[in-house]
Amino acid sequence: MSSPGEPVVLLNGQQAGADALRVLAQSNYGHFTSLQVRGGAVQGLDMHLDRLRQGNAELFDAGLDAGAVVGWMRQAALARGGDCSMRVTLFSRRFDHRQPLRPVAVDVLVVASAPLVPTAAPLRLQTRCFVRPVPQLKHVGTFPLSHHRRQALKAGFDDALFVDGEGPGAAVSEGSFWNIGFWDGDQVVWPQAPALRGTSERLLQQGLVQAGIAQVVRPVARAGLGDFLAAFATNANGVQPVASIDRIGYAAAAQDAVLALLADAGGRAPWEPL
Repeated sequence: MSSPGEPVVLLNGQQAGADALRVLAQSNYGHFTSLQVRGGAVQGLDMHLDRLRQGNAELFDAGLDAGAVVGWMRQAALARGGDCSMRVTLFSRRFDHRQPLRPVAVDVLVVASAPLVPTAAPLRLQTRCFVRPVPQLKHVGTFPLSHHRRQALKAGFDDALFVDGEGPGAAVSEGSFWNIGFWDGDQVVWPQAPALRGTSERLLQQGLVQAGIAQVVRPVARAGLGDFLAAFATNANGVQPVASIDRIGYAAAAQDAVLALLADAGGRAPWEPL
């Protein structure tokens, strides 16, 4: 078992060496999924595997050995004692950007680190103009996400919310490393825009259906942000309330009510053993 502060890093089931990791750092070509593991189990396992299948098909014209991947995930989780934050990255040490169509073997890097404790601290968001490239894939090209988040922090906010233009009609899409949803008093509203559709978002949507809570996917413009009673961010680390977006604030009482609904919806997804 790994020591409490030490991450477990496996490459194709073996302890990863620096040479293998150097290739990933230099090529910046690959895709991944992130999840929380508790007691050796995860929520939405099939969704995570489907994401990896899609990434392999689009980036490498390759299939996915789901059995091997899950086995390595289980191996890493057990080495961390069953509870961890996990990232599974698929890339190739043989990929050459000068010959991107050449068939290559796909490598699987599993990193299991200390489990994250969800935070309920409300977020103050700054809208920033950015549209994620290849939004259907959770790819490793995350530089602009961190850059915009850093600029929002420098401006005194907690994070960045992306919109596709500068004017009031600009469409809201997603946050730096999370999806966003809104509550209008009757239903949850998910922004309709090019964005990475997260596993946590999809699990919440399924849970809301099961709970009989209305929801809709529709365009959300920057000018319409003040029409909502509450907003929230969601990713593999949980659900976090949004206190404000630019100069628009949301009441804490409405946030608390929505968070209770979302906690019920998110808790409906079963935990599946790896």
